[in-house]
Amino acid sequence: MHDALIGLLERRAPVGRETWRSFWDELGDGGLDRAQALALLVSLTTALPGPGTLRGLLDSLAERRPAEPAGRWAGTVNVVGTGGGPKTFNISTASAFVAAAAGVRVVKTGSRAYTSSLGSVDLLERLGVRLTSSYDQTAGTLDRFGIAFAGPFVYPAQLTRLARTIAPTSMKPFGRFLNALGPFLADLPVTAQITGVSAAAPLTELRALAATVTGRTLWLTTNDRGADELLGFADNTIHTNDGRELRFPAGELVPAGGGFDDLLPVTDPADAPAHFLSVLAGTAGEVATRTVCLNAAALSVASGHTPDWTKAVAVAEDAVRSGAARDLAERIRAAAPGTAARTRAASHG
Repeated sequence: MHDALIGLLERRAPVGRETWRSFWDELGDGGLDRAQALALLVSLTTALPGPGTLRGLLDSLAERRPAEPAGRWAGTVNVVGTGGGPKTFNISTASAFVAAAAGVRVVKTGSRAYTSSLGSVDLLERLGVRLTSSYDQTAGTLDRFGIAFAGPFVYPAQLTRLARTIAPTSMKPFGRFLNALGPFLADLPVTAQITGVSAAAPLTELRALAATVTGRTLWLTTNDRGADELLGFADNTIHTNDGRELRFPAGELVPAGGGFDDLLPVTDPADAPAHFLSVLAGTAGEVATRTVCLNAAALSVASGHTPDWTKAVAVAEDAVRSGAARDLAERIRAAAPGTAARTRAASHG
């Protein structure tokens, strides 16, 4: 049994970068069998280890990614959630479009669904929005549209290797671990990152891990309703990586009316694109509009684009009601080859 697995099982001391590096080397060389790969995922999913082990794990994976561009993408914010909370439509994806339409530079990362019926990647695929395939392409898309949706290249190739090694077992049973650490695995050269943390995610461990992140602003958003988004009808807390807590009681930034029934996803995933576009147009209900604008405002404030929360909410609402958010989505979809038919279908949905 590899030393990384022994360390995870015994939990006596942190498993350091060198040990993790050896694990990935052996995995790549075919020296680790399916049983050990499964044991690793089961252990990490059952209970996340301490921040020292997690930091060593993340550092060992980060060093294997393609080299990032020199310097950070100034004023750019990444938004990604842990999932696992109450069922809602893709709020963070909608807030990314709205914030970008309001002038914020946004990169959205995410995955296919592990704990829900439609992850952000699944939705974007149905919309006909293409994911970027490199840092250069992401930067170019940012310059062109003010928003980019980063593809799998931002995630360590070792995750794909793990998935192949444990086949035919699916990665879906390990969604809790993948969702919890996913926001830390995609280390983009952004100024800020907002990660929504649901009640299903290990907040204590993630806060400790966030405290080790330097070089960018990192916010973990939580609320008393268990969602991984900010909610007008909930008491929200933002945990920052410099140790602060920003508290926003229900109704402080947007009206507190409504509930999760106003944020439900559509029953048929085929209807998701049309519903999503209606959210961006502000025709999916006031609670949906307020929720998306509240989260878009957080992106604006975290990135430094609009420091004042009240103004940030107002600017986001204008981006929705003016049609700018939906127009941005339509322009991005139209730029992707082969999506004209889907665009017309969703536009008339």
